[in-house]
Amino acid sequence: MYSKIDDYVLQLIRESSPEKTAWNIERVRQGKPADWNYIDGCMMTALLSMTDITGDARYFGFAESFIDSFIGDDGSIRTFNPDKHSIDDINEGRVLFELYQKTGKEKYRLAADRLVQALLDQPRTEEGNFWHKAIYPNQVWLDGLYMGQVFYVLYEKYFGTQNYADTVRQFENVRDHMRDSNTGLYFHGYDQSRKAFWADPVTGRSRSFWLRAIGWFTISLIDILEQLPDSSGRDSLAAIYRDLMASLDRFADPETGMYWQVIDQPGREGNYLETSGSSMIAYAMLKGARLGILDKEYAAKGRKTFDGIVNRYLSFTGNTLNLGGICLVAGLGPENNPRRDGTYEYYISEPIVENDAKGVAPFLLCYTEIKRLPQAETV
Repeated sequence: MYSKIDDYVLQLIRESSPEKTAWNIERVRQGKPADWNYIDGCMMTALLSMTDITGDARYFGFAESFIDSFIGDDGSIRTFNPDKHSIDDINEGRVLFELYQKTGKEKYRLAADRLVQALLDQPRTEEGNFWHKAIYPNQVWLDGLYMGQVFYVLYEKYFGTQNYADTVRQFENVRDHMRDSNTGLYFHGYDQSRKAFWADPVTGRSRSFWLRAIGWFTISLIDILEQLPDSSGRDSLAAIYRDLMASLDRFADPETGMYWQVIDQPGREGNYLETSGSSMIAYAMLKGARLGILDKEYAAKGRKTFDGIVNRYLSFTGNTLNLGGICLVAGLGPENNPRRDGTYEYYISEPIVENDAKGVAPFLLCYTEIKRLPQAETV
């Protein structure tokens, strides 16, 4: 079925425009107009990676036209509101660097300048970590390390002073406050103030290990490690990454190689093997092995997970491929949404959907790593 994946992506492109994409299921269900958001940003990242590995210019062409529809010649970003202080809204900017390199359009650099200023204006916890959003005061979510820090590092590399100390320190703070010493896993959220209804009053941590939050954290680490020079705190991040990947390996489903929605509760009633987080972990394993940060055996582990997803959740409906098993969304609070309390029961209650970019994009990133393997075979 590997040979059908390229057709699947092109099918999604044909069904999409900047105003309505086939992969932003949240936006479709909410009936909201198009905006600058992390979900489409994840897909643009995947499309650029597909271009790199396949040489098919259609992926790059769609991504370029999509981003162009939001960015003015002066670098202004349509619908982007820095006053929201949402770290999610930074993520889509990570494609600006490659677009700038390949096209030379100055507006991409100007847009990156706007986004980095918004990031530097982001409120911080007392330890120095970016808040997740203004509506989540004093809170750090694992998701946010991917949403903000990868862009931050790329900006420093291409347009900044190559000073990565702030990023390294924020990851070290996450390790110190959000890592569980018994399992080696990371809790979804941390409230430095200990005031959020979902936070442990002593540790400030949320209650459970949500797979996709950990997945975001793993890909933030490997994507940043790919960019950092040796004398930049890279060793510290590599140690965090290796420790986490070794911990995650213990929780892989023996049969499929996939991971459970609540990762440490395999087989519990209501729990399920989930596509997006499994794809993220598989991508991080494959890429880490390719870059020599992990032992080569992790490539085989990542390949097993990818094949498990393909066999379990990639299916035909008529002549159309569909990718299932994707948790639509999950979060913590805010105060007026007490259902999102970080419990096991909450995480398994969120909708499971097909073809949402939060699953499709990491699946495609994983696929590009599969295609980089020597003599990759189809199944």
